[in-house]
Amino acid sequence: MTAQKKLKMGMVGGGPGAFIGAIHRSAALMDGLIEITAGAFSSNPDKSKQAGEELMLDPSRVYASYNEMIEKELALPESERIDIISIVTPNNVHFDPTKKALENGFHVVLDKPMTLTYDEAKALYKIINTSDKLFCLTHTYTGYPMVKQMKQMIAEGKIGKVKKVYVEYPQGWLYKLLEHENNKQAEWRTDPARNGKAGCFGDIGTHAFNLVEYVTGMKVAKICADLDIKVEGRPIDDDGAVLMRFENNASGILTASQIDTGCENNLKIRVYGDQGGLEWEQEDNNSLIARWPGRPAETLRAGTGYLGSLANENTRTPAGHPEGYIEAFANIYRNFARCIYAQRRGEEPKAEWRDFPGAEDGIRGMAFIEHVLNSSASEQKWTPFTVEY
Repeated sequence: MTAQKKLKMGMVGGGPGAFIGAIHRSAALMDGLIEITAGAFSSNPDKSKQAGEELMLDPSRVYASYNEMIEKELALPESERIDIISIVTPNNVHFDPTKKALENGFHVVLDKPMTLTYDEAKALYKIINTSDKLFCLTHTYTGYPMVKQMKQMIAEGKIGKVKKVYVEYPQGWLYKLLEHENNKQAEWRTDPARNGKAGCFGDIGTHAFNLVEYVTGMKVAKICADLDIKVEGRPIDDDGAVLMRFENNASGILTASQIDTGCENNLKIRVYGDQGGLEWEQEDNNSLIARWPGRPAETLRAGTGYLGSLANENTRTPAGHPEGYIEAFANIYRNFARCIYAQRRGEEPKAEWRDFPGAEDGIRGMAFIEHVLNSSASEQKWTPFTVEY
């Protein structure tokens, strides 16, 4: 790529005590295409100032609110102002900063899910699609090289017609009322006002859903859901399962839980076609298992020459050197940045660069939450999966 000026990024959220902000910053900086220039890191101005000091930013570019950041950055010469706004706040502070950033000419990276409510998602979808700025939603797991290899093999028909999909996301960190123990992450993720109507399924169930549609290329047509609250006193779901039927009549099972005591983050997906099967799990993310009738299973490994273009484009190290969660995040940021550069040059970006989650993933994720909640509350066996735009 021709050497160009780094893209300047401002961040909304991600201040002291936050988890995901540091992950986003590490990912954004990894390839030298982006620099952190500004931020409104907290709704508390003192905490925002503290975060700016820790990041050694120019104090004049550290703001008390995202509204102030947008206003004052717009007043700067175009060559100095930020290009991208990364939003890493709780879900109830997704819609407004994204809307204002896009409407004022900034590209946006937004942590998932897209919004607090389905209605907000529908409104934001329209704004994104009428903007000339790029939008990225960080469904992290699509950034792993071997997930991309899985996607490409399925698209190329290597396992034949897909018949069955299993995806599970077991976590155990909310096995007790951690939200009553001054845990900031547990407090907002179990609060409907900040997280949304769905708990576990808004947080990690949407990741599992997105991963299924991403790797298979199939759209869910109807669902049958059963959500539950296993920890007494919690206001929103912490466990559940969903039966899925796809547009091509393939079937699937999705489970997600945050009360599987002792489990960490081993998101797993298995896809079986009429000629073979593929299996991937996050805790061994550099491997992809391929199963074939009548012969032994194969283990495909990241960083090897026999992989496809999607995996190779998103692999950073030789085989045997572990790549993980932050690198997967960084692949999303790098592809997003490459597309911004291509747009500026008036060029069409490579297909591999365009492979990052966006508005369609966002609105389908919010539709998933809505339909899962409705299905779980209904005595009807199957609920049609439709998306309102």
